[in-house]
Amino acid sequence: MNQPLPKHRHFIQPLPKHRHFIQPQANVFPPTSQPLPPAPQPATATPGCGEPQPTTISTKTDAQPLPASGDRQSLPIAIIGAGPIGLAAAANLIQRDQEFILLEAGPRIAASIWEWRHVRLFTPWSYLIDPASKRILQADDSWQAPDDNEVPFAKELVERYLDPLAADERIASRLKLNHQVTSISRDGHDRMKDGHRNEAPFLIVADTPAGPRRFHARAVIDASGTWNTPNPMGAGGVEADGEHQFQDHIRYGMPDVLDRERERYAGKRVLVVGSGHSATGAVLSLVELANESPETMIAWAVRRTNPAKLWGGGKADEIEARGALGTRVQAAVDSGKATLLTGLSIGAIREHQDGLEVFDVHGVSQVIVDEIIVAAGSRPNLNMLRELRLELDASTEATQALGPLIDPNRHSCGSVPPHGAAELKHPERGFYLAGMKSYGRAPTFLMRTGYEQVRSIAAELAGDHEAARKVELTLPSTGVCSTDLAYQEPSGTCQSSASDKPSEQCESGSQCC
Repeated sequence: MNQPLPKHRHFIQPLPKHRHFIQPQANVFPPTSQPLPPAPQPATATPGCGEPQPTTISTKTDAQPLPASGDRQSLPIAIIGAGPIGLAAAANLIQRDQEFILLEAGPRIAASIWEWRHVRLFTPWSYLIDPASKRILQADDSWQAPDDNEVPFAKELVERYLDPLAADERIASRLKLNHQVTSISRDGHDRMKDGHRNEAPFLIVADTPAGPRRFHARAVIDASGTWNTPNPMGAGGVEADGEHQFQDHIRYGMPDVLDRERERYAGKRVLVVGSGHSATGAVLSLVELANESPETMIAWAVRRTNPAKLWGGGKADEIEARGALGTRVQAAVDSGKATLLTGLSIGAIREHQDGLEVFDVHGVSQVIVDEIIVAAGSRPNLNMLRELRLELDASTEATQALGPLIDPNRHSCGSVPPHGAAELKHPERGFYLAGMKSYGRAPTFLMRTGYEQVRSIAAELAGDHEAARKVELTLPSTGVCSTDLAYQEPSGTCQSSASDKPSEQCESGSQCC
């Protein structure tokens, strides 16, 4: 049985000035990784053999002559990223008879989600399926819609929803896997050149197994997400000293500690860094691992000094599974199964005879561990957009009009006002950021938000401006309403740590505190 750790920051038999675990482990298992399974291959019947063969699309985008300047509308719309939002964009464009191409960096659709397929989502199916995509799937008698109230694992999201959607011939024939976009620009125009840039087609360069390829498009929907650009563990948005050097013992995101990466963490002293749902999930998985492997020890480092918001809204959260995460992790900390280190901003990691020594920004040693899981959020990859003229919010790196609506420094109820093409547009006409990437560094994105975004964008690109403006979105409240919550009133009002007066009520679709 796993023995509870003491509730202070020292582990049993601490060395002077260190937050130590019991008996440092002698050996560190090398990181393990499992290759992604082969992507479901889009196929059509080949005459004479009956075997499915991959299909390709022949468009005016693959090293073919550009159309005359007046015929730019004949070019396809380029969608970057074949995750849930990119596929939803494709479904909405199909509904509006718009030509498109879909470029995916990974070897399969939803490659990023497949990396954390072991994670159970906190939103039920009713929040996870795009309406236009559902209409496409329902036309296939073989597809069975899941129960709206069921909360699936990420693996189920991919296999029961996204894979069947991507297999639709209208999407499959336009899908290009292993196409890592490295640059999006205006053909013949760098960032400095005015010229006729809004009339020029977009030029997209992608790295592929066959080498670089160029595509032209009349518009671009960048739904490539932020998963592959995680935030570092160091304070201030920069890597901690030694963070790059000790990458073999640092894992970003949500490792599968109970299955594929079990050997890496079982019986080890593990530090989890971060305060969001990903970090909470990692702590809970490690607690479960420790129940089976009692030598496993867990520390959880957060920068905030008040842990109240870590516990979430509990029963006040309108998404039941999300509220339960906070309740469970609070119980794990209160029982000593995980040791919470608050107010810890990490400055450096150094090799120690007993493992990795973690220092704060003041150079004070805090803890010695074997492995570190960094679940501190992510940021958008803007390198490929350097030749475009974009307007981004200074704080969040979200689209400029959207940034103030989702900035956690101002709002934290988890709800966002309705927004679509009008709020997501940039000076570069025809270019849109959508999905998680449109939120920049803000952490409150839900898939339902992205689905409404691309519905509006597709309507705008199809010339249906009225439909594009009619944006309706209702999101559930988290039940947590301040950036450093002290407590929550039973009535649903919020009490911030900076005030003695309750703030406005937290209701679905509202912003408060």
